[in-house]
Amino acid sequence: MADRVRRKIRILFAASEAVPFAKTGGLGDVAGSLPRALKRAGAKVAVILPKYGTIPESFRGTMKHVADFYVPLAWRNVYCGIERLTFQGLDFYFIDNEDYFKRDSLYGYFDDGERFAFFSKAICEAIEKVPELECDVLHCNDWQTALAPVFLREFYQKSPVCSRVKTIFTVHNVKFQGQYSDKMLADVLGLDGIPAAASQLRCDISSINYMKAALLYADMISTVSPTYARELQMPFYGEGLDDIFRERSWCLHGILNGIDTIKWNPVSDTNIPVNFSKKDLAGKAEDKAALQKELGLRVDASCPLVVMVGRLTNQKGLGLVRFAMDRIVSRGIQIAILGTGDADQEDAFRYFDKKYGDMMCARISFDDGLAHRMYAAGDMLLMPSEFEPCGLAQMFAMRYGTLPVVRETGGLADSVEPYNQFTGEGTGFSFTNMNADEMSDCLFRACEVFWTKKEVWEKLRHQAMNADFSWHRAANEYMDMYHDLHPEIIRYNKRR
Repeated sequence: MADRVRRKIRILFAASEAVPFAKTGGLGDVAGSLPRALKRAGAKVAVILPKYGTIPESFRGTMKHVADFYVPLAWRNVYCGIERLTFQGLDFYFIDNEDYFKRDSLYGYFDDGERFAFFSKAICEAIEKVPELECDVLHCNDWQTALAPVFLREFYQKSPVCSRVKTIFTVHNVKFQGQYSDKMLADVLGLDGIPAAASQLRCDISSINYMKAALLYADMISTVSPTYARELQMPFYGEGLDDIFRERSWCLHGILNGIDTIKWNPVSDTNIPVNFSKKDLAGKAEDKAALQKELGLRVDASCPLVVMVGRLTNQKGLGLVRFAMDRIVSRGIQIAILGTGDADQEDAFRYFDKKYGDMMCARISFDDGLAHRMYAAGDMLLMPSEFEPCGLAQMFAMRYGTLPVVRETGGLADSVEPYNQFTGEGTGFSFTNMNADEMSDCLFRACEVFWTKKEVWEKLRHQAMNADFSWHRAANEYMDMYHDLHPEIIRYNKRR
């Protein structure tokens, strides 16, 4: 082993999106928050992501040019610029190539496979060529960065800088794997002449799979909750990769995500009409009345207000909600939904909005301020997901004393403690099977407590608001992983 040294371990956090620069989902929240927590835990951290055309000009105009070079991508050499911006004390680096990234959205283009192969290769080149990006650990996230561990192993082992870099690959959602024609091996990746790489990339006779390769090449694998780590090893959840997750279970870690507890704080949230705290929940009742009025719902404190915030897709268990809607509303329960997604889901909830009048509202849009108001005003959050790697909505809701009603899967099972009527313990309510009646019965049990056991309901709210979903816990678990990969680096503690 090399001589042991005490210093900050250097982490380069690679992601295709990060708040506040670019976001389409939970990955953007994670990449915007986790690196800050890692820095507080004693690491030296930088984040690297594409320089999208959608990044606000207020950020683009303050970026500093650091370096430029050409990235070898099979038979072509492609321009790459490196820009840096320090935001709230954290260094962000941006891979600049307008042909690939100056577009109207982040994903969904015919050449996404090439775009993110370039991104992964550019990361490797940047580690080698830009001294300030030298790192001990390259932490890659989802399929858009999945080729970086492959490229590092196959093309950069003769580089003194790159050869000592260890890699971690985090799976945020295994459904999206980056699958393309095997023609990419020769035309884009330049890996057709390396049989070992080609075989580990292939997922069938004519296709390759970026995520599959990362799972085989990365030194360690993580995912976003302990339960999801176990589920990924099952055929139902593993999306064809369960055998690899089982094979590499020895280096698979499930670490529950956290949330930004400063942004999501009922005491100081400027998006809600009346602030409140776990010591004084009076303002929550006023927020409920204000939201009922805003959404055109009956202003009635005795009506349980159930909110749903997120993507309107089958994954979220919306088929159960649609099937049970008549039964739910007939019990005097209000439902408010915010989100966009699949056209059939959007149309269905627009129909329910018209059908149920002041008992149901569907806002088919993305509105961050309204999301805050719904979390603050709701009595319950409904999340009957088919699968949920981590989920953040249930954490946001609990932060505001809104009790989650969830299916026991992934991060929902790890973050929501079901109510125990005998001990009074719990932070929400849960059910097991993908069944509309089972979901409805669980929701009705929650409403029964809301209606008939006010003291119990208030106690559950306080317990939910006391749950710790800060990034501190997750950051320490990741730091343990990093140091397991580099035992020669003694963990740096700022408090020493």
